[in-house]
Amino acid sequence: MIDSGTGFYKILRHEIGNFWGPVDLGIHLAKKYDSLNIGTGLLAGSIFPGSNRLVFNGFSPNWHGFYISSMGGAGLVFDNLGLNMVSITGRASAPSLLYLNRNHGEEIEVEIVPVNLEIVWNEGRKGVYSLMQHTLDTFRDRYENDPRVLATGPASLYTDSGAIGSAPIRKGNVTWVDCWAGRGGFGTKLLQQHGIAAIIYGGTFIDEDFRDRNVADSWFQDHYQMKLSAKDLETTTKYRYDPAFNTGGTFGVNFATIQDYIIAFNYKTIHWSDEKRLKLHKEYILDHYLKQFNEETIIPKQQKTCGEPCAAVCKKLNNHFKKDYEPYQTMGPLCGIFDQRAAELTNQKADSLGFDAISIGGVLSWLMECVADGLIKPEELGLKEKPVFEMEGFNLVEDSMHNATIAMALLDEMVKPDSRINLMEGARKYARNLARVKGMEVLNKFVYTAFARHGWMVPNQYWTPGVLSPMGIMGKYYNDYGKEFITPRELGRRNAQRMIKEIMLDNTGICRFHRAWAEDIMPHIIEQLFGNKEKFLRSVSLTASRINSRNASVFWESKRNIEYVHTFLKKKHLNGDKNPELEAWLNKFNENPKNAALDFWYEIHKGVHESLREFPD
Repeated sequence: MIDSGTGFYKILRHEIGNFWGPVDLGIHLAKKYDSLNIGTGLLAGSIFPGSNRLVFNGFSPNWHGFYISSMGGAGLVFDNLGLNMVSITGRASAPSLLYLNRNHGEEIEVEIVPVNLEIVWNEGRKGVYSLMQHTLDTFRDRYENDPRVLATGPASLYTDSGAIGSAPIRKGNVTWVDCWAGRGGFGTKLLQQHGIAAIIYGGTFIDEDFRDRNVADSWFQDHYQMKLSAKDLETTTKYRYDPAFNTGGTFGVNFATIQDYIIAFNYKTIHWSDEKRLKLHKEYILDHYLKQFNEETIIPKQQKTCGEPCAAVCKKLNNHFKKDYEPYQTMGPLCGIFDQRAAELTNQKADSLGFDAISIGGVLSWLMECVADGLIKPEELGLKEKPVFEMEGFNLVEDSMHNATIAMALLDEMVKPDSRINLMEGARKYARNLARVKGMEVLNKFVYTAFARHGWMVPNQYWTPGVLSPMGIMGKYYNDYGKEFITPRELGRRNAQRMIKEIMLDNTGICRFHRAWAEDIMPHIIEQLFGNKEKFLRSVSLTASRINSRNASVFWESKRNIEYVHTFLKKKHLNGDKNPELEAWLNKFNENPKNAALDFWYEIHKGVHESLREFPD
């Protein structure tokens, strides 16, 4: 526990069994101290691939409820501190760097050093990247081994959805393989609430991590008739290279398979015909956007890991640009950008400023449609031109770069002290204020989930009702996001099941890219190493119910949210789904969309609540 206002710290010890990881301990500490909690799972440093995620949690300034975010690989160096978690309270008197080090089992070194962010953010690679480098340069001589730096950018100072960025350090240099705890605005919490702009950590502490591969292989042989490495290789095919689609990574496989579920131009495509969406997918994605990615990234095998040994090598690169599906979707097709050069610039700008890339992409696309449709004048947002936001006559290269230039101008405007786009209290409140002046049509184009009075989250980029569910945490994958029609009550139940499994992964610090085996065998591994499997599973369910007990989800405020569900139902019906309940719901939506949406929303809500009960029937 570190008080960033004084630099004083204390160590708390908790028995395994009372708490099992950074999530269930984090919700306990957050309730007690309103702290930002950063920690690893019990298997950090072990031989299990994907076991070194660094987990962040606390009450989110963006979601306005308890939230969980995680970062790949950053737990491996954290493990060298000989700690499972750091919990930050208090507030530094000026923006500061937090230094943590531990050499050969000695006392942990803690130091808080002020930093001039206005100068540092404008150096070198700018923003998050320059702060990472500055922090490393300030403290590098104190570490025997390469440390790791967590850094914030201007988005954390001027908005509610600032992210925390990091990149592995190799031979004293910050690499280009940036990793993010993006969702939930924990960069904002770290900087605005605690006064900490960056954290550097590392050490040489050696503990007894599980390293017996023969024993692990015997467990996997019993379960899968395969050794650990073989099973992991099999289940991470999508993230490495999938020969079925001649591509790899979330970007490659998702864009290859999305077809007529493609989302573009701020979700306007949900109103198009299947034929028009397939035309866009073929000409704009397969033949250009994805083709560029495959030629520049997949064929030359420009791929890295997040900082830990892992067969998935999921970090797909084009030189120093890292390509993931959701950021390159929200700041790609959703913003009317279908060319890699343009998307690279927009994503790099958002990353250097330290935004939650998915959420800010949703905000950008919303504002761009409002400007394109004349609801907001360009000059009111600091723009000189309107975006090109129609498929007809769209020039893939020129108009993509035109839209990227507009998106970057909006990003720059958002991080000004006197910004015309005031996101200090979030895009949802900003949208409501705009609607009071310019009419509800502005708000009705913004797709987001609402939580409590000001909480909001741009959904994950899948056209399915599950991503707009009334859950205690949204914007991650604590919900069903498949393409099949599921009755809303059953959807709520499946969301709850998905949430429990995802919390188990987060609480053990396991990357969800390894979920195909981890969700199944993890309870057995816990039983073998720590005992009390049933208590462990009970703890996961209890944590899910505790999060759900604070579920302050608000019915969809935007008309396009309702349209998102309505058009999905229409599509399923037109594509031949003869489920009588689908037809019944579609008839309700056709007759009165708002009333039907309210019933649909509450049915999901019922399914969630009846499933996430501490004492189930």
